[in-house]
Amino acid sequence: MKTSMKTTKANKDVSARGHRVRSVLRRSASVATALGILAVGAGLAAPARAAGRAPTCELRENIQLRDAIGNVFTKALYCDNLPSDVYARADFASPVTGWLKMSPSWFPCFTTGPADTQGDKTWYYTQGDQVGTMPKIKGWGVVPAEVVRLPAGTQRPYPDLPRCPWF
Repeated sequence: MKTSMKTTKANKDVSARGHRVRSVLRRSASVATALGILAVGAGLAAPARAAGRAPTCELRENIQLRDAIGNVFTKALYCDNLPSDVYARADFASPVTGWLKMSPSWFPCFTTGPADTQGDKTWYYTQGDQVGTMPKIKGWGVVPAEVVRLPAGTQRPYPDLPRCPWF
């Protein structure tokens, strides 16, 4: 008889714990669903806002950027950009040193090279968000001008941005 009372009490405890666990899981699922809906809604709204605004782009001075080979820059163009390969030299056949995946990015100087698909021969120096070949230079290299989102009517290269001295 004592065994059956212990069994009944143990079953009730297990049942109560199971109910609490299911309740917590249900609340967690509700919160996760709500957050998922908010995240999806925000994701859908973000491109509409981005498409309606002018690109962010400004020349910033009195900064300090240092590339992987020791060059120091005190001025840089800070602009929205498109995703892109980052090349070791201003040449589409050059090794890919990294990839621009996020926007905006820094562009401390420019050079010239082969024309991009829009016919522009300007290339901007930057550091990729992800390192590719040549890991010692940590993704530093150049991207064609069409990657850098300048405001409409802005000349290339961007006014007052220095030419890269080594190109």
